[in-house]
Amino acid sequence: MAAIVVILFGVNSVSAQESAVNAYSPYTMYGVGELGTHGNAINRTMGGTGVAMRSTQMASMLNPAGYSATLPKSFILEVGIEGNFLKNQQRKFNSTSADDYTTAENARNIINFREIAIQMPIAKGLGFGFSLTPYGSVGYKMHTFEQSEDIWGTVGGVMYNYQGDGDVTEVKAGLGWEIFRGFSIGLAAKYYWGNIQHNYSTSIYGDYVGSGNFVSTIGLDDYAFSNFKFQAGIQWNIISTKKRMLTVGATYDYGGPLRPKLQQTVYIGDHSSTIVSQEDSRGQMRLPHAVNAGVCYQDAKFIANFDYSYNNWGGDNAFFQQDAFSGMSIKYVDTHTYKFGFEYVPNRFDVRNYFKRISYRIGARYGDYYQSFEGRSIDQWAVTAGFGFPLRFMGATSINAGIEIGGRGNLSSVIMPKLNKRVGLIRQNYIKVSLGFSLFGEDYWFVRPKID
Repeated sequence: MAAIVVILFGVNSVSAQESAVNAYSPYTMYGVGELGTHGNAINRTMGGTGVAMRSTQMASMLNPAGYSATLPKSFILEVGIEGNFLKNQQRKFNSTSADDYTTAENARNIINFREIAIQMPIAKGLGFGFSLTPYGSVGYKMHTFEQSEDIWGTVGGVMYNYQGDGDVTEVKAGLGWEIFRGFSIGLAAKYYWGNIQHNYSTSIYGDYVGSGNFVSTIGLDDYAFSNFKFQAGIQWNIISTKKRMLTVGATYDYGGPLRPKLQQTVYIGDHSSTIVSQEDSRGQMRLPHAVNAGVCYQDAKFIANFDYSYNNWGGDNAFFQQDAFSGMSIKYVDTHTYKFGFEYVPNRFDVRNYFKRISYRIGARYGDYYQSFEGRSIDQWAVTAGFGFPLRFMGATSINAGIEIGGRGNLSSVIMPKLNKRVGLIRQNYIKVSLGFSLFGEDYWFVRPKID
């Protein structure tokens, strides 16, 4: 597949539209696409932090050890949706000079389901958690028109079309156990499932010669994902008093082969015939071994989080390299991500002033994209903010709203090895708006009413 067209022409000819997938990026042509930010609406408005955060009022989606914090006779249900407003920019170079370019851009809006999570107690110090979230998303649609004199002189013009969409969903279920006061462990199974399709085709325009010797091609690559992985976690309250708590936490994700089922179908035809070929195989991509560590400080008014995440994409996929048209290499690289998050509640017990019971949240993160292009790495960043609106006094049911402003990549360029042509990389800017519903956290579903 002439994949370099994605980078060279990716933002020049795509119109804004809605989609059922969660991504809109030429970078998603490779691997499992754009990786989602883990966690619920509260985690995401705090920069994606929460590995060490223990809460009796929200589902612990980042660390299974946090399942043990669920209070007796309580039940937590969380549901979230997210709107994504994206803009892609790219410099198109007319020569090898870094100063000879024009700028192309496009945009798209997406609204989609984000997560569902359930958490409940099983016994004293033992909790169960379940969640369903997007793991990776693919979404792109582009085309380019061949302007080579050799092509024009033989068959006329040729249009190359590229399109892909699909999602990989993560289903997670596990147990958290507080072994002794202040120290908890957790273990969760993760099941990945979904489909991703990559389509490409060539179309002939203006058959000036009319020889009937040219062919058109349509290719369909269908990846079907279905595999289990595991996650282990710990949380330890170093300081735990009635006024404040300091917790450290960590998780380890066991990676390994994802081995999606791959069905490749190619249709080749000319004026008089069509040839179809189909091949079934297993994809070679592996999920990374990942380590996440964090520290969380909490008191009556403040929560402060710091998380660090390491994903061994490069080591686990060192053997797996994808080459784009004209020899540009796409390699998997290890990623490091740093996250910060803060929450402030003026007075959660104020009966008269509702605004003092609202949670005010901010956060930020910075890290790497898990692929490089011709040796050029891609960075990612985001700043977040949000609010938590309690629905009843002294209850945990709340509505959590947030916004995330971020970007990926830059407007730098690389030289294509074979064509000796300068190619601009793509800068993506986005705004995400999230809405989460945290229901019946400490509202005691299972307390039997008593009548005197």
